[in-house]
Amino acid sequence: MAMTTTQKILAFHSGLLHVVPGQLIEANLDMVLGNDVTAPVAINEFEKVGGSTVFDKAKISLVMDHFTPNKDIKSAQNCKQVRDFASKHGIENFFDVGDMGIEHALLPEKGLVVPGDAVIGADSHTCTYGALGAFSTGVGSTDMAAAMLCGKTWFKVPGAVKVVLSGALKKYVTGKDVILHLIGKIGVDGALYKSLEFFGDGLKSLSMDDRFCIANMSIECGAKNGIFPVDGKVLDYVGQRSSRNPMIFEADSDAVYDEVIEIDLNSLEPTVALPHLPSNTRLAKDAEDLKIDQVVIGSCTNGRLSDMRQAAEILAGKKVAKGVRLIVIPASQEVYLECLKLGFAEIFVRAGGVFSTPTCGPCLGGHMGILASGERAVATTNRNFVGRMGHPKSEVVLSSPYVAAASALRGYLTCPYKL
Repeated sequence: MAMTTTQKILAFHSGLLHVVPGQLIEANLDMVLGNDVTAPVAINEFEKVGGSTVFDKAKISLVMDHFTPNKDIKSAQNCKQVRDFASKHGIENFFDVGDMGIEHALLPEKGLVVPGDAVIGADSHTCTYGALGAFSTGVGSTDMAAAMLCGKTWFKVPGAVKVVLSGALKKYVTGKDVILHLIGKIGVDGALYKSLEFFGDGLKSLSMDDRFCIANMSIECGAKNGIFPVDGKVLDYVGQRSSRNPMIFEADSDAVYDEVIEIDLNSLEPTVALPHLPSNTRLAKDAEDLKIDQVVIGSCTNGRLSDMRQAAEILAGKKVAKGVRLIVIPASQEVYLECLKLGFAEIFVRAGGVFSTPTCGPCLGGHMGILASGERAVATTNRNFVGRMGHPKSEVVLSSPYVAAASALRGYLTCPYKL
């Protein structure tokens, strides 16, 4: 029976020859992920059922990234609880201040996920690892607890939406514009509990960072996961970071998809999502009258080195507009050091911005850039729901680093073509 890429991975991890959409399965896991917000809940549940040992010390990752460095007593207590759990159980992949990063940038960077893996994380943007040809999806903390105990979890096999990309990205157009265009086209529930599977000659135009961004935001149109084919770019990326052998799964040519969507990359322009949904998309050039108070460049969506490079390209030798707060947050220590070495950090600071240690920070309204009532930010983050970055009467516009940096210079939402 023909299967999609996701269905093949799930069948393999369940010890089955084939699966069909809607089927309930129990799959073995290659990685279980939690952070300083979700892991404490999972630890409580783990201990409540009498858990005495984890299933595999090397297949659990605990990343302190949301409220770190700790912003208050509660966040400090949360991190301590996770830190103590990691020490007690000998968790090999525990990442804390000084040796951490935003989880969904850090795990691929550390080589902890490879093609063909099945990964769950108590964070909705765990779907990022589909860029590597892995099945990855977000779960609740109780599911994380059970997975830490037994190394497996249950899934309902998803149907699939096929996204065929053609053409190539133009100057100032990135993976962020691709996924915002797609979400705007199908809506926040357009792929509800489906696997978004990407194909086409246009893949050659997408860097690994573009793919991470697209897979990361697959959840924003309701998808169970997003996944890319394993090509030379993926194998080069993984080969530099992991000694594990990848497993490559390819969709059958006659696999059944619930919908096929075609996107011509040549036709795309810098795109933004206006408040208060990622699907409320516009071309950046059609929304340039919006005054802004803050710009955030970073997050698990756009905090990688190419994102820092794009922002630095726009900001070099210039100053941010008066009254605009520019906050730049690299996604990992590796990216932080590269920004220092390449001079990007100096560009950001001389432009009038601040350059932060890796943290999720303002993305979820945590710290390092909370908005007050009536304020508006342009951010390279992944969600712009009501109150997402602070006060319920604040607003967040989602964009690429190019658009965010250009907007910081003018103090208004700005298409980089206009600079």
